[in-house]
Amino acid sequence: MEHSMCKFRVTAPIYLAVALLAAGGASIGFAANASPDSTQAVQRAATGNVRHFVMRTNIADGRLVYEDEHGNVDPDLKVRLGDTVEISIASKEGAEHDITFPDLKVESKRFSGATGATTLQFVASRAGEFHYFCSVPGHREAGMEGKLIVTGAPASPIAAHRDASSGMGGVEPAAAAGGMDGHAMPMPAVYAPAEAAAQPADPNAVSVAGDPAAVPPPVGARAPETIKYRIETDEVTGKLDNGTSFTYWTFDKRVPGPMLRARVGDTVELTLANAATSKMTHSIDLHAVTGAMGGGADTQVAPGQQKTVTFKALHPGLYVYHCATPLVPEHIAAGMYGMILIEPAGGLPKVDKEYYVMQGELYTSQPFGAHVHQQVDMAKLSAERPEYYVFNGAVGSLTKTHELTADVGQTVRIYFGVGGPNKVSSFHVIGGVFDTVYEEGSLSEAKHDVQTTLVPPGAAAIVEMKMQYPGKYMLVDHALTRAGKGLVGVLEVQGSADPTIYHVGSAR
Repeated sequence: MEHSMCKFRVTAPIYLAVALLAAGGASIGFAANASPDSTQAVQRAATGNVRHFVMRTNIADGRLVYEDEHGNVDPDLKVRLGDTVEISIASKEGAEHDITFPDLKVESKRFSGATGATTLQFVASRAGEFHYFCSVPGHREAGMEGKLIVTGAPASPIAAHRDASSGMGGVEPAAAAGGMDGHAMPMPAVYAPAEAAAQPADPNAVSVAGDPAAVPPPVGARAPETIKYRIETDEVTGKLDNGTSFTYWTFDKRVPGPMLRARVGDTVELTLANAATSKMTHSIDLHAVTGAMGGGADTQVAPGQQKTVTFKALHPGLYVYHCATPLVPEHIAAGMYGMILIEPAGGLPKVDKEYYVMQGELYTSQPFGAHVHQQVDMAKLSAERPEYYVFNGAVGSLTKTHELTADVGQTVRIYFGVGGPNKVSSFHVIGGVFDTVYEEGSLSEAKHDVQTTLVPPGAAAIVEMKMQYPGKYMLVDHALTRAGKGLVGVLEVQGSADPTIYHVGSAR
């Protein structure tokens, strides 16, 4: 169904303020902060044939969208050939966005909850249907796309656009891509802009590799209680590999995010804060939570804000959590995943060592090993063609940055999960056999003597091994080509070798 926009004829700044007020509180900032130049531009344009649209961005039904002042999602903007088009637009949910009309070579500057609204002005110089969308990576795929419909007889191009809030000069519209009749060609399902030159790796990139030993203490045999957690989402330039950096989106500046631990019957109060330096809205969906999209429906947090939800831990097991803000796969691939362990009444059996390991994949513009600052490649993400596979966020996280160690005779428990967002893991430890495996994170029934356990994205497993022989045990996904793309870890076991278990040479 097509949604048409109301026409506003603006003759004075007070009317502009009223129009923005009708669009909601997020738009008021434009009227209050409009520069003299932008106000004069609006007044000058109003003397001609003007179509003024008041829009805002929002999250609706799990999608990032544009809305008009009536709440219509990704509306069709209908104008006549030769009309001056004015779009006043603000970020309702607070994330950074823009609006671009690539076939007309028209785009706004970036805006967010922090910057307030912006106004874009241009002339509809060609008849046809033209897509508009947000060019921030992942936002078009998440739902931010609509159409500008220009009706009327063909006419020669008219001097084009002016971004009223930035003072950009006019740009003459280009011919529609691939078209001979002045109409835009249909856009592909995934926006693939011209590839920008690769940027050098950031020398100030920090480690985001999660420490596998960062496991909260066991809950033991205590009674249910109320526990509180606070997690901050941060966008961090991190070390992906030696000589390679990447902009991670994280929970508490690490990948995976912090491991949470509770017991069945606990009441968990969770506060999610989004750093003021973030450009994106973030959220959290915990697979252990019953209702409200696992908390994702009520934790969409704008930069500089925080929200709190409270839930009852109803089911024992090891559960994944992740960001649930559109485009969800993009947020997960950028590092936004972790796990929460809900122990049964009485707790888990005691072991000597516990480790926290998660697998993920990254979809980057440059191939594995390139010494650059890697960017997200949305086409590769859509096609599920990752360049990197990693344990705990980065290449070398469990071979160089952090160590997994044990002694002969100790029992090691690994809480293992797959953030994904797309690839299944065949988790295996070379040189070892899992004595006990809790498949899919379920504590209801254990399996024993398992060589490799299958863990899908968004799932987990608990594996245990009694280390009976010294040496280096390799953690891998047994889809072994992935080891060549970064997916390897080491568990080093020290102690005396028992030659009856293994020795070089003939039987004794």
